[in-house]
Amino acid sequence: MFKNKQCPPYYAVIFTSRLNLENSAGYTEMAQKMVDLAEKQSGFLGIESARDAEGMGITVSYWKSLEAIELWKSDLEHKEAQTLGKKKWYDAFSLRVCKVERDHFFTKERNTE
Repeated sequence: MFKNKQCPPYYAVIFTSRLNLENSAGYTEMAQKMVDLAEKQSGFLGIESARDAEGMGITVSYWKSLEAIELWKSDLEHKEAQTLGKKKWYDAFSLRVCKVERDHFFTKERNTE
């Protein structure tokens, strides 16, 4: 779970997708490669991702600024992954950029006795 150490405001990029399960070879490896690459980008704050058995997924990446998001969008390896996604892996997707004005986190403490 992403727990931001940056005080708001910051930005969230919400990527919702429907994976083509019949043509998903190489997708998991590329997705991990993109996470690893994003983690090295200036302004990257974190990421959360989930996908169900039918191929519906949501990934939310968090960024310090709109400029950091634009730099990530234009990264050459990321552009290559985007092209493969459109041609091969995704049946549909949407992308939204949102400004986070406030956040709140909760973690339940577990009794270890």
